[in-house]
Amino acid sequence: MHIQSISVDVGGRPLVIETGRYARQASGAVVIRQGDSVILVTAVIGGVRVADFVPLTVDYQDRTGAYGRIPGSYFKREGRQNERETLVSRVIDRPIRPLLPKSFRNETQVIATAMSYDPDNDTAALALCGASAALALAGAPLAQVVAGVRVARVKGELVVNPGAAQEEDADLLLTVAGTADAVIMVEGGGREIPEVVMLDALDTAHAEIRNIVAAIEDLRGRVGKPAMQVPPPTGPSEAFVARVEEAGLAALREAMAVQGKHSRADALSTARDEVALRLAGSVEDAAEITGDVEKAWEMLVRRELRAHILDQGVRVDGRATDEIRPITCEVGIAPRAHGSAVFTRGETQVFATIALGTEMDAQRTDFADDPDGRRSWMLTYYFPPYCTGEASMMRGPKRREIGHGALAHRSLVPVLPAQEAFPYVMRSTAEVMESNGSSSMATVCATTLALMDAGVPISAPVAGIAMGLVKEGERWAVLSDILGDEDHLGDMDFKVTGTARGITAFQMDVKIAGVSRDVMSRALAQAREGRIHILGEMARVLDAPRAELSRHAPRITTIQIKPDRIKDIIGPGGRVIRSIQEKTGTRITVEDSGKVDVAATDGEASAKAIAMIRELTQEAEIGKLYVGVVKRVTDFGAFVEIFPGTDGLIHISHLAKERVERVTDVVNEGDEVLVRVIDIDRAGKIRLSRREAIDG
Repeated sequence: MHIQSISVDVGGRPLVIETGRYARQASGAVVIRQGDSVILVTAVIGGVRVADFVPLTVDYQDRTGAYGRIPGSYFKREGRQNERETLVSRVIDRPIRPLLPKSFRNETQVIATAMSYDPDNDTAALALCGASAALALAGAPLAQVVAGVRVARVKGELVVNPGAAQEEDADLLLTVAGTADAVIMVEGGGREIPEVVMLDALDTAHAEIRNIVAAIEDLRGRVGKPAMQVPPPTGPSEAFVARVEEAGLAALREAMAVQGKHSRADALSTARDEVALRLAGSVEDAAEITGDVEKAWEMLVRRELRAHILDQGVRVDGRATDEIRPITCEVGIAPRAHGSAVFTRGETQVFATIALGTEMDAQRTDFADDPDGRRSWMLTYYFPPYCTGEASMMRGPKRREIGHGALAHRSLVPVLPAQEAFPYVMRSTAEVMESNGSSSMATVCATTLALMDAGVPISAPVAGIAMGLVKEGERWAVLSDILGDEDHLGDMDFKVTGTARGITAFQMDVKIAGVSRDVMSRALAQAREGRIHILGEMARVLDAPRAELSRHAPRITTIQIKPDRIKDIIGPGGRVIRSIQEKTGTRITVEDSGKVDVAATDGEASAKAIAMIRELTQEAEIGKLYVGVVKRVTDFGAFVEIFPGTDGLIHISHLAKERVERVTDVVNEGDEVLVRVIDIDRAGKIRLSRREAIDG
């Protein structure tokens, strides 16, 4: 293959995609670059796999060498995917998967590897564009080419693919993916952003996405393989579906009216099995047609659920399209936690706790976009199998859990207090205890309540809501607070979190070709109505942070010392600071700036530790009286320690009012003596006077 490349201007800078130079044994491979960020993306399409899903795997990997670092692990090599790599992998997977035919069964793997990482050119959207190009060149049967960009609002202006400094100043930052026709995925957040700004940002992003898509199409036209022909999905014939409908439609509708996730699922399963038996005439024959009956039944359930919504405006659980399930909130249920809450919405329930710690509890991160990062705010999301009534192995977090946790984490960042005002490290643990629709949004609500229960001075409560869409031709309906069934059988899943003032986080996935601005506008407006309702229900239980922290939480007192006195607190090998902590039962953290945090659950212990620190780091003041201890006597005077580590000289002429012949006539080593500081020279040497101290 000859080397081919295309270049397109994105955000005022060239984005270049090249193929034919590297990884030529892959089915498709490209190198994509913008600025100094360079990513190799490969796609390999293998043989057919026996499965009932699209066998696509996507892995993004940062290499520390790409930004000039050596891995910090014992083995000095990269380990399993970190959180950033997992989230970028999801950004690539989510818009691509729906564009592959549901009957596509070829084992397909996309690997994106950062060859060079430039902080001013983030690699998430670039890797998505590269994956789309690699798959297109490999002949993958994509319904449409997809591309992605990042968009930020900086000082009121929308910027595409912003630099690191611009992202730092942005009040809105999104990663947006789309085809030439529509936006199909969004991930990001903002600082209480109005809905209209979100819509404008999506429009701005989509204009750039169309240009990238056109460039990839051009490259595919030059060197791409023909798109694979995928056989249509196998399934029951129309005649068989009609027989299932005739035999079981009434039972299906009756089962769908059953309230409760598991009760409804059991009723539908029972009705389906009865239909299979009725059509077959015997249990043995029924087993042979079960697969076709299940597929036909699924088609009928989908049709009925969607028709019920569009024709009658009523959902499977009897709610109107904009109605929120009943909400209950509880706070303070875990007495030893620093803050706790349970948020229940319908059959979705999350238990959240807050733990407050000191700077030494902060999480260290080593991600490409923040190689020396420290997190003072952490949120861990758990989705145990019992929350859906299942029994399965408990293993490490799946990509879904990491993604949901990251969304909830991002949702609360804009309302958290500044570290200077609230010098605590905060960690939320969110345990999903029941799940039937949007446990991530329930996590946001539960964590908000737990933060307020802990007394964390957040600027405003945050709530989240999951929205859905059912669209048939020109008819459509937006659904608030979707159930699991509506998520599975609907056309869109988008989640919005925010305060009463605006949006703090946004995530959207579309299963159809796209949605218009009118639909998005209505969905955002309906989401705002739902969010305000949920905030109102939360406020019934707790409408503001508690005035006091839990009695079990550490009280952090911050003092400032001169940086050159830090060594006095630490001591040789850290012995001094360890001694203070052991004697007082406190935790002390010292920053290079001289900021010292003393954490203790006991005010008396904190005061004792601070007094010890003050004593170690205090500095002599001219004119001030001190009671010191004579440490050394010389012919010309006595050296007196006025406080630990600080000596001054009393010259013989300042020992007494009268003339002194010998120093030892007045003081000896070990004597306590009252002295006044009369001078401190530029070198820091202290001159003391016993005579002036006696004179008063």
